[in-house]
Amino acid sequence: MSYLVPSEFVTKMVDAGESKVFMSTKDTVIRAYMAGAILALAAVFAVSMTVQTGSPLIGAMLFPVGFSMLYLLGFDLLTGVFVLTPLAWIDKRPGVTIGGILRNWGLVFIGNFMGALTVAVMMSIVFTFGFSTEPNEVGQKIAGIGEARTLGYAKYGAAGMLTLFVRAMLCNWMVSTGVVGAMISTSVSGKVIAMWMPIMLFFAMTFEHSIVNMFLFPSALIMGGKFSIMDYLIWNEIPTVLGNLVGGLAFTGLTLYSTHIKTAPQRIRKGHVSIGRAA
Repeated sequence: MSYLVPSEFVTKMVDAGESKVFMSTKDTVIRAYMAGAILALAAVFAVSMTVQTGSPLIGAMLFPVGFSMLYLLGFDLLTGVFVLTPLAWIDKRPGVTIGGILRNWGLVFIGNFMGALTVAVMMSIVFTFGFSTEPNEVGQKIAGIGEARTLGYAKYGAAGMLTLFVRAMLCNWMVSTGVVGAMISTSVSGKVIAMWMPIMLFFAMTFEHSIVNMFLFPSALIMGGKFSIMDYLIWNEIPTVLGNLVGGLAFTGLTLYSTHIKTAPQRIRKGHVSIGRAA
């Protein structure tokens, strides 16, 4: 599968982060829009397979098809740029600033949300025959998910908020590992395999992904879910975005960078000369 060693693919992570900071507004928004739309379609696919088979595991096994498609096409998710762009700043790449990073995050958020919302509206038309009937079984399932993952957390107060935040952290630990997986190999099959595993894990464990939720919750509201827009923002989207940021950067970006780029000196063994160096 043409495997790249960690020092090689982590350098590619930093390079990718730098390129995204300097990407034009048009390209950033278009790529983010398409990423949000494709991931939303993958979420519909996974929920549909779960409903049809009665097995959530089947849905989780199939969901990564969307993630693989969007990264092979060069599109961007907020969860990915959360990890990649700060590494370019930490690595002191010329011209990379905090302002540039925040600009990228804002544009990707907007693009992802608009793409996911577009699919939410289109699939709502499909679920209801153009709003002429009650939602079908998949639409009802999505409405139930929306209620369970907003009011379900709110019921537990601070403990629910903590649980939501931790599930979001765990989510982007795995999703950002999938982003890195796209860089581990130079072959399409290798990239897909490396991406598939952590993405399947996050979906099977029902961790909280901010872009998937940009589809699920607007769709659930359209389908008649008994929660409000404020419930969605306060008891899901905002804490999920923050948890995704912390989890992806702390567990994937900074750990890989600190041990494969900013390596510590190797220990000197008796009778040997160290070949490591401090960076």
